[in-house]
Amino acid sequence: MNFSELLLYILAVVVMIATPGPVMLLVASAGLTGGYRKALQTIVGTNLASLILIAISVLILKGFLKIDPQWFAIVKILGCVYIAYLGYQIIQEALSTTAEGELQPSRALSGGFKQGFLVAISNPKDIIFFAAFFPQFIQVSSDIDLSLMILTITWIILDFSTLTVVYLAFNRLSKSRWYHKLLGACGAILLLVAFYSIYMTIFGN
Repeated sequence: MNFSELLLYILAVVVMIATPGPVMLLVASAGLTGGYRKALQTIVGTNLASLILIAISVLILKGFLKIDPQWFAIVKILGCVYIAYLGYQIIQEALSTTAEGELQPSRALSGGFKQGFLVAISNPKDIIFFAAFFPQFIQVSSDIDLSLMILTITWIILDFSTLTVVYLAFNRLSKSRWYHKLLGACGAILLLVAFYSIYMTIFGN
């Protein structure tokens, strides 16, 4: 067992999940709207999407599946468009306040299993991670099947625990007067991520 490579994988996964992005923001907003139960439903949806992406990555690694680069690029662009739409909606809501001057939880990111799945399966960050970065860690064990099992189980555990911490942190921040500015910044980050990913997909090669 290559523990140093496994540790590197753990650090990479935690950083990727905790970095501001569609999945993180969705879980946080879902928790603000419906409490931890809603956040948990969202996490289950995002986790299922991740498992599907992992399965596709495994099939590619084992030579059972080949994806046309053009189709892959189209999927990434469609995902970016969806993410950009969510970012725009968040910014719109961050700029609007109630009559009392308080920000309502984001309706654009209401969460739940279905939206969690759709956001995660279309997230360009996740697509790139599982298609390119994930396979770099299959040497954690000399047995490739054991490596894939370890990496997958580790991902599931880290995904649930990291996103739970994210929800708790945002729950505290929601009580701050700076929250609407933070939410607006998160929406701007989503737009930047989406436009940058579209640019790199079209012109990066």
